[in-house]
Amino acid sequence: MRSSKKHSVLIVEDHSIVRMGLSMLISQLDDISICSEAESGEAALEFLKKEKPDLIIVDISLQDMNGLDLIKYIKKIDSEIPILVLSVFDETFYAERAFAAGAMGYIMKQEASEVIVKAIKTVLSKQLYASEIIKNRLMMKALRKQEGEDISVSSLTDRELQVFELIGQGFDTREIVEKLRLSVKTVDTYKEHIKDKLNLKNATELIQQASRWELTRQK
Repeated sequence: MRSSKKHSVLIVEDHSIVRMGLSMLISQLDDISICSEAESGEAALEFLKKEKPDLIIVDISLQDMNGLDLIKYIKKIDSEIPILVLSVFDETFYAERAFAAGAMGYIMKQEASEVIVKAIKTVLSKQLYASEIIKNRLMMKALRKQEGEDISVSSLTDRELQVFELIGQGFDTREIVEKLRLSVKTVDTYKEHIKDKLNLKNATELIQQASRWELTRQK
């Protein structure tokens, strides 16, 4: 007789409509069920102190923390839990960072339901999941460097990228300090590093470049 045990999934997503859609999709599967839903990174980490899901689905953009940071925190708690990133953000830029942080899969929210299900089942089986596009681009990146803004931004560390993104969203230093729980001195240091890496002369150019980047990645 087959075991009736279902694989348990924790959804970490701050948009209720997306959580509902994922729950409805997964509820149709015979061998997978939702064990909990978290609308913030902190709520997810609190849940993991009590329970161990078989899979965690994480969004990159959360209200209280960056999804890449959450992946790293989860791996410190339990390095064995597979993580699938489900995001609206460009996989060609964020997938590599997600894999480096410890995720086993990256898929865009725009994908068809059957593709999302395939990604979930692939990561549950402890195999890496990535689209053919991202597989090809990662291989091409390993073979040659591409020119342009994206490569420059790719040189930023995860924390520098977070500061850069928040600048592009209109946050000032004080707000970035509060959001990332860093000191003013640390944020200012990150800003200097960003300007050096992107060859920007001053704060005005930094804001302009960050704003353009933010508009581009939201398309």
